[in-house]
Amino acid sequence: MAAPLGSNYWKLWTSSALSNLADGVMKVALPLVAIRYTDSPTIIAGLAFAFSLPWLVFALTAGALADRFDRRRLMLVANSARAAFLAVLTIAAAMGAGSIWILYAAALCVGIAETIYDTSSQSILPQVVSRSALSRANGRLYAAELTANQFVGPPLGGFLVAAGFALAFGAPVLLWALAIGMLLLMRGSYGTDHPRTTTMRADIAEGLRFLWSNTLLRVLAIMVGVFNFAGNATFTVLVLYAVGPASAMGLTDPGYGLLLTASALGSVLGSLVAERVEHGLGRSRALILTILGSFVSLATPAFTTNPYIVGAGFFLGGITVSIWNVITVSLRQRITPTRLLGRLNSAYRLVSWGTIPLGALAGGVLAQFLGFPPVFIIMGALTLGLVIGMIWVTDRRMDQAEHDAESVSAEHDAARSAGR
Repeated sequence: MAAPLGSNYWKLWTSSALSNLADGVMKVALPLVAIRYTDSPTIIAGLAFAFSLPWLVFALTAGALADRFDRRRLMLVANSARAAFLAVLTIAAAMGAGSIWILYAAALCVGIAETIYDTSSQSILPQVVSRSALSRANGRLYAAELTANQFVGPPLGGFLVAAGFALAFGAPVLLWALAIGMLLLMRGSYGTDHPRTTTMRADIAEGLRFLWSNTLLRVLAIMVGVFNFAGNATFTVLVLYAVGPASAMGLTDPGYGLLLTASALGSVLGSLVAERVEHGLGRSRALILTILGSFVSLATPAFTTNPYIVGAGFFLGGITVSIWNVITVSLRQRITPTRLLGRLNSAYRLVSWGTIPLGALAGGVLAQFLGFPPVFIIMGALTLGLVIGMIWVTDRRMDQAEHDAESVSAEHDAARSAGR
């Protein structure tokens, strides 16, 4: 029988679910509100660029902070900042002072806080549960995050926008406040034994060297970067392809939110079955399956405007992306020393998430000049090409990396005990 995950884990789980529900509402509300101000694909794509830009320019700093300071406290600060930024936007909307440029500013500020929160959240988990329980803990955590962020958040965001801009932006503020309350209930310290005598620059360089020297992690980061480029190029312009009577799909605001829940539903299912798929197929085969599912998800809108068929493609893509995340994030947490995990996560995300704003721009430009279906075809083909990366990501290499990490950890623990 599996050991219980513990009360601190479930408090973290609840806080993460609330935070991601706020994210889900806001990420759908922003583009739906933005299309009231402009119908330009480039400007709409620029909003997604502003939201994701901090992962390109601030991720390394966020990782260094996560290894220097208590990770729970950093999460508290980040959620407080996100609530404050969006509260300002809510007040502006209530006073009728909203504009596309205020949305840009809010997206940028909330995005900066998100880099700190997400890096700290992913780095804290090995301090909350044992390493042997990481796949199970990540699976449950992803299920909650995806349910909130993609299953409940998008339709809720669509309905709230229809009810009023101020309400759509005020709801995430309340949700982030509740998430802060759950973090405050966690007990214990979540700092590391990293010395404060080094400079931030040296800390960041150490994290980058660790990623670059590990072929397995480096290849996985590049693969995720390519997928995120393709996925964001697709979903950035999807709102224009799907929403409004003049669009190809002709969906309403709530209908668009419901379409996105197909992906969310698949993501939740994928999170819950990921551990079984990992053990049943082996990690390498499971990851190849996820690439094929992602290709179907991104390419489907190019061939049909039927929302049920598109939704089925999104459902399949959601399942496979979650399986990828549970397997690769658990691997990353197992083979990285705790004191380096924040910087490794940030360096990894610089490569893998730094492409998100570039994908947003590419999607907008391609849609502007080529139309929407070519965007979906090009990005689907790019995703399918990721199968090449599996030449380096084998079961043997993953098993060996975990064995080596366990040996290094045992030697480190023995040295610390001898030092006492």
